[in-house]
Amino acid sequence: MAATKKQAKPPGGVRDFADAAECLKTLAHPVRLRMVQLLLHGRYTVGEIAQDCEVHDNVASENLRLLQRCGCLASERVGRKVFYQIAEPHLEGLMNCIEGRFLTSCSKDR
Repeated sequence: MAATKKQAKPPGGVRDFADAAECLKTLAHPVRLRMVQLLLHGRYTVGEIAQDCEVHDNVASENLRLLQRCGCLASERVGRKVFYQIAEPHLEGLMNCIEGRFLTSCSKDR
């Protein structure tokens, strides 16, 4: 009888994923996902983001604040305007997965 060889386990444990889980909970909202998608293509002001996401400026500001708090976004003040941009480079890969899974099937249905 051949001995079974144990496979190496991936690094980390449940506790190591606490920050990831919090960040993913923050991202798990349609408006915030659209904001990330939009910001992966450039920097925008709250007003521009709110208009694109079809929400009021205060709603956009709150969602942007949540994304900024978990390290996804950075902001830069230029005169009286505040521009938001992606601060977490891994979001591009994550958004590519989401778009590949959910947007390509939507475009086929239309």
